[in-house]
Amino acid sequence: QDLQLGWTLAESILRTRSLVNRPANLLTPERLATALTEPCAGLPVETQCYDRGTLHELGLEAFLAVGDSSGHSPVLAVLRYTGAPDSAERLGLVGKGVTVDTGGYCLKPASSMAGIKGDMAGGAAAAAALRALAANGVPVNVTVVVPVCENRISDSSMVPGDVITSFSGKTIEILNSDAEGRLILADGLAWAAEREGCTHLVDIATLTGAICAMLGFVTTGVMASDNGFYDCLLCAAERSGEKFWRMPDDAEYETLIESDYADVRNTSKDGCGAITAGLFLRHFTEGLPWLHLDIAGTADNKGYVWEHQVPGATGTAVSTLYHLAQILFETSEEEPA
Repeated sequence: QDLQLGWTLAESILRTRSLVNRPANLLTPERLATALTEPCAGLPVETQCYDRGTLHELGLEAFLAVGDSSGHSPVLAVLRYTGAPDSAERLGLVGKGVTVDTGGYCLKPASSMAGIKGDMAGGAAAAAALRALAANGVPVNVTVVVPVCENRISDSSMVPGDVITSFSGKTIEILNSDAEGRLILADGLAWAAEREGCTHLVDIATLTGAICAMLGFVTTGVMASDNGFYDCLLCAAERSGEKFWRMPDDAEYETLIESDYADVRNTSKDGCGAITAGLFLRHFTEGLPWLHLDIAGTADNKGYVWEHQVPGATGTAVSTLYHLAQILFETSEEEPA
């Protein structure tokens, strides 16, 4: 039985690697949404995909500020697994699903273009972890929210100086169109909190180049609003063997994303890019226990950590998210009523 449980998790990791390695022309937003939901067929998982028109009706304007740049419709993919129906706890996993990231009008340099197809690794990992939990019948409640889109250049693309209103109602000043991941995650986090009834939130994304400068390709950067929830992550990492390091979130860093024209700006005024990206996202978590995982350095294998693995996508964090859900619910059961 333990072998079967392990194989199901390994299979989900391999599915994630395959998706992240897939060229963007073969993985449009619609195709990725299908690839995230179809593997759950036959499992006790409810899936729902919201198209461009519905997203406009619902007011996910931060997500659409990115997704409307493309002729391919953005899709909000939602997967819901209820393995512990008597529990009030629900873990929300919000994954970045940008299938191609040109940087928009803040165009990436040519030397950075080769990796833009893998900017959906967080969304793939979140969905794969839920699939493994459901397939193994783990008694947890998990909802995955993946805003899926492309970040391209068009006559409808956002430009620096724009001010937009997010799903939460908070306004955002755009200073860099290549800081798009945090925009779609902002709406994803608010959706998970407001519409899905999640009690704990985790966002996972290939979010910043700054995290690579900080931690290289060995360790995933973390920001946490709750010490107990962070301890659950550390316990999960002991089971998975993956490496995590907690970034500071002192109030002084918040001044770097203060805006004169909106509630918050989408880039830092003066460095600390990985930290301020996490702090930006915290504005959209509704005060819930929250973890932010920046996997920009660890989503692709450079040979430093997993020497046995072939080059390409690692499937990072799938196993950690799987174990995190287990540990969160084990911990909640142990707490006195």
